[in-house]
Amino acid sequence: MSVAAIGFLYAGATLSAMLAGIPIAFALGFVALAFMYFFMPGASLDTVAQNVYEEMASITLLSIPLFILKGAAIGRSRAGQDLYSAMHAWMHRIPGGLGIANVFACALFAAMAGSSPATCSAIGSAGIPEMRKRGYSPGFAAGIIAAGGTLGILLPPSITMILYAVAAEQSLGRLFLAGIGPGLLLVGLFATWSVYRFRAEYAAAKVAFERNGTHSPILAEDTYSMRERFSTLPRVLPFVVLLTGVMVALYGGYSTPSETAGLGGLLALGLIAIIYGVWRPKDVNPILAATLRESTMLMLIIGMSLLYAYVMSYLHISQSAANAIVAMQLSPWVLLVTILGLVILLGFFLPPVSIILMTAPIILPPLKAAGFDLVWFGVVMTITMEMGLIHPPVGLNIFVIKNIAPDIPLKDIIWGTLPFVMLMAVAILILCLVPGIALWLPNWLLPSTR
Repeated sequence: MSVAAIGFLYAGATLSAMLAGIPIAFALGFVALAFMYFFMPGASLDTVAQNVYEEMASITLLSIPLFILKGAAIGRSRAGQDLYSAMHAWMHRIPGGLGIANVFACALFAAMAGSSPATCSAIGSAGIPEMRKRGYSPGFAAGIIAAGGTLGILLPPSITMILYAVAAEQSLGRLFLAGIGPGLLLVGLFATWSVYRFRAEYAAAKVAFERNGTHSPILAEDTYSMRERFSTLPRVLPFVVLLTGVMVALYGGYSTPSETAGLGGLLALGLIAIIYGVWRPKDVNPILAATLRESTMLMLIIGMSLLYAYVMSYLHISQSAANAIVAMQLSPWVLLVTILGLVILLGFFLPPVSIILMTAPIILPPLKAAGFDLVWFGVVMTITMEMGLIHPPVGLNIFVIKNIAPDIPLKDIIWGTLPFVMLMAVAILILCLVPGIALWLPNWLLPSTR
């Protein structure tokens, strides 16, 4: 059987397993084992455990459960609500300030937790009720939180970036730094849309009030004294110190990414113990259990994805696909658009973890041959996968929002997120036109790794 035929059979078997409802990790593992049995030497099955271990024996991957611990510690405290309250107190005078406060709170929390679902849950549980109470439409409120949560896989420390660094063999420090500029760009775009949408809803509410006397809460104005504003800072500053300390430790060369992850986890546990009194075993056990559960699930997906990619490589599927793409002699930008279209398509069915590990052996060699910087592409690919977190049918963040706000119709949540999907597409276009937004910071701070 030709390599092309095996490749199409491999892809078809994978799609069939996923459409059958088999969990992603087991679907990938089952397909990989089946093809090892039928198309590889019989002894290869005896080395499955060894192959998976060798693929996962990366010190960089060790940082994943430690960053998850850090995120769980922050996410299961009142840090999200305190952060949101402080942002709202300082931005309430800006038109749409409540929406902007949620965007900024999501960005800061994402930088501390590194998880999109955790950011959605922590900020959304406080932010969505407050926005709706003040007259924001349900879809608008849900869209802000769902989109803000996606920043968790772009701003450092990002688990998705860690996996890309392993798959693309790129510097994790440079990838983390490269995500900061585009992350701030997305924050600016989201905040701008929040102001525009707020003005539209405010104007509609004002017209309704003038016509029939219907008063919407969106017309009310909140007031905070300077004393009230400053009173919100003490509980937020320690977490800003945590974020700063982790970044200084990593980029100052004082610790490796894995050591930084361990430091962040311990500091997060210490801060929630001091600030929120979360130190008793009954309080800490849920944090450790959540960390263990999420880490086990994620590492299982990573292990099976790596085994899946190993089989693809052994059967020369990935090499043949990469050579076929190169042989098409597409112009660099057509090649980039085609690959990003593939990533968007896969985002309908797969989480970012699987997309990276499954596609990296195929798409990275042609991109490198076309002259694209793989650190820059890592950022662009991450934003593209962010779109998958808020567009149907999978849209993980959509279902997180549905869980914390069950009375908001799913249709309203989806329509509320679509403008943010478009804004992400705009951000990708801007990064293509001005790649320095992503590359100037790593080139400045880590010039020796260029």
